[in-house]
This record gives sequence, C-alpha cells and structure tokens, in this order.
Amino acid sequence: MEERVNDSTTNVYDYGYAMDENMSETDLRDVLRCPSTNLPFSHIYLPMLYFFMFFIGVSGNIFVIWVMCTKRKSSRLVDTFVINLALADLVFVLTLPLWAVSAAQKHNWAFGEGMCKLSSYIIAVNRFSNIFFLTCMGIDRYLAVVRMLDSRYLRRSQCIQITCGVVWVSSFTLATPSLVFRKTTQVGEATFCLEDEESILFQVLSLVTLFLTFVLPISIILFCYGSILIQLQHHNGVGGARTEDRRRHSVKMVFTIIVAFVVSWLPFNFFKSVLITSQLQEMELSCRVAAFLARGLILSSSLAFLNSCANPVIYMLLDHHFKHSARILCYGCMSEQQGHVLSFPSPSSFSDSISWLTFPRSRSRSVSKSSHLGTTVTK
Repeated sequence: MEERVNDSTTNVYDYGYAMDENMSETDLRDVLRCPSTNLPFSHIYLPMLYFFMFFIGVSGNIFVIWVMCTKRKSSRLVDTFVINLALADLVFVLTLPLWAVSAAQKHNWAFGEGMCKLSSYIIAVNRFSNIFFLTCMGIDRYLAVVRMLDSRYLRRSQCIQITCGVVWVSSFTLATPSLVFRKTTQVGEATFCLEDEESILFQVLSLVTLFLTFVLPISIILFCYGSILIQLQHHNGVGGARTEDRRRHSVKMVFTIIVAFVVSWLPFNFFKSVLITSQLQEMELSCRVAAFLARGLILSSSLAFLNSCANPVIYMLLDHHFKHSARILCYGCMSEQQGHVLSFPSPSSFSDSISWLTFPRSRSRSVSKSSHLGTTVTK
C-alpha cells in the first residue's frame, strides 16, 4: 500500500523554496519516506535559472526605465504605469542572487532572518504591485476607448500619479504578512527561510492574497478588454484604416503584457490554492500527490519569476516604435562618447504606441498627428 503523509510534509516550493514552509524535524523524517517528492538536480539548475533571470531582469528593466524617462518632449499618461511596473520588477530581481545562492546550497539560508524577511517581503510587494499596475493599465485602455468623453478627469496626470501612489501603499501594506510569518528555521545543521503556516490566520490570508492578486484583478481586466473589443467592433472603420490599426495595436500591446502575467502566474496560483485547501481541511496526501504538488510548485514558481523579465522582451519584440526610440537613444549615447554633437528627434515612449500612435514616416506628420490624437485620446 502506498504511504501517505500529512500535507505539511509536502516539499512546498513556494517562491522556489525546496523545503516545506513549516518544516520540522518530524516533517523531515516524513519527507525521507517519500524521496520522490524532491525534484532531482534542482540545486544545479535553479541557481543558473535565477542568475539568468537576474541579469535579464536588471538590464531589461533598467533599459525600459531609461528609454521612458530620457529625452521625451512630453510625458504620456500610460508611461507612469509602465515605469512603475518596470521599477517593481527591477527591485524584485535584485533579490534573486540570494535565492540562487540558497538553492545552490540545497536551500540552506545563510543570510540571517532579517534578509529572509526582507527578501520575502519584496517578493510579496512585487506580486501585488505587478498585478495592480497591470489592472490600472487595462482600466486606462478601457477609459480611453470606451469612456473617452467621460474619463477626462480620471485620466489627468495628477490622477494617474495619485493612483500609482495608492498602488504602492496598498502593496506595501498587503505584503506585511510576509514580514510577520516568514522566519528562519533550524533543521539539524541547516537553516531554512520558511513561512510559519501553522496558524489558520496565515492560511486565510494566503487565500485572500490569491483572490487579490489573481481572481479579482483578472476579472476586472477581462471586463475591460471585453468592453474594448465590443467597442472596436461597433466602431470598425470609424476614423480611417490607419486610426483603426493604431487602436488595435494599442489594445494588442497591453493585452500581450497581461496575457504574459496570466500565463506566468496561473500555474503557481493553482498549485498554491490546492495546497492551502488541503491544509485547511487537514487532508492527508499520498506520496504521489505530495510529489505532484512539490514539483508543480517549484516549476510554477520559477515560471512566475520569469514574468519580471518578460515585459522588456515584449516591448523590444512587438513594439517597433519602442525599438526605434531605443535605437535613437543608443546612437545618441555612442555619438556623445565619440565627441560628436548630433541632433536627434526626441523619441516618444512606449506608451505612444499604446496611446494609438505609431512611428511616423515624416517628422512633420508626427507633430500634427500626435498633437491631434494626444488631445482626443491620451489627455
């Protein structure tokens, strides 16, 4: 007969941790009875993956922020959301070397309880702020397309900045359970950075987190984009083919970023919800189910981490205007280093494209069209 273990003995890979979040010495003996729960060679490829995400995430998000903030004639509304999204991802990927070193040491934590709490808190803040900013971008597109005439006040620069401030404050507040329940745990000679899941309060808060970081925002985003698609269908051809292409490109770019988030976080939220449910119901899991949850959580958490590197890649691959703006900045920097004084047109930010602007073929056209569309769409 197949051995069964309590859910607490499952090798839980929450945020990439290879040990259970409330692992004890008794639990460790139980895990040894189910060795198949361990993912083979994770101490080898996890550090490599984390360092890869660190280098891509740091360079990519810094590059996005640089392009957004440098040599712009005017700031577009959606720029603020995109810059804050890149900033949240940048702060998160800076913690990945800690987890890479820990994974290489078979998840022994050597950085003290303070760094254990802080790095886990940063992960939680990133999780909240990421989806909140994406939700704001979806709502912004909804207001610009569906409620264009009724949203002038809500889409003012001051309101956007206040919204970003609310998102950050909410994220810092909602992430505080990571500071309270995260701690270092000694198991034999090893030290692990784990979460204390013994309290029902923590389990309930975990379910609330799943709701606030996935179910609720995804529902809002689906409503926004459903309304946008209906609006575009009803007004198909209005304003000319070029305007229609710009509108569709606007929706496509933001929608691609949101789809990347959903694909990255859906598997993790599924495995996490199954785990929390089994804990609340005090279910006993077989070794086969324990192995399925363990391996599913480590793979899905790594996929979720990749989302912090995905957005810069999306900008560079799918948005031609962003690539052109970045190229102008790079050429300008190289020319300055060579001692040449060159005059380049100031590049617009990525949000130009998601504000239904594409890079024009002539500069005179760009000025007239951007001023006209900027009045009717983005402001």
